[in-house]
Amino acid sequence: MEWTDERVTTLRGMWLSGYTARQIAERLGGVTRNAVIGKAHRLGLSTRPSPIRRHEPVSMPRVVERTCQWPIGHPGSPEFHFCGDEAVSGKPYCNNHCGVAYRRSSSDSSSNSSASS
Repeated sequence: MEWTDERVTTLRGMWLSGYTARQIAERLGGVTRNAVIGKAHRLGLSTRPSPIRRHEPVSMPRVVERTCQWPIGHPGSPEFHFCGDEAVSGKPYCNNHCGVAYRRSSSDSSSNSSASS
């Protein structure tokens, strides 16, 4: 297949109009999608964003350093948030969530029992 001036003009026009490389290849006939992409690259035509739709990242409000960072809800859902109550000094969680996050090990409780006897 030869890239004639007419075929290049068709490629350029369709490319700039937003047609996919596959659509351009079908219109030109006798050329592959990859050949269209290669020729567009050699012609210096601008690259285009992928036609695959990507989910935009959900913006999360910044967590303030002195607030409880306990996650509530499912990440990615509109209802997802952090507790936000005042955090215990030196911990990332409020008093209530520290009680859930930090448990004393059984060896801690047995050593406390023997110390009090």
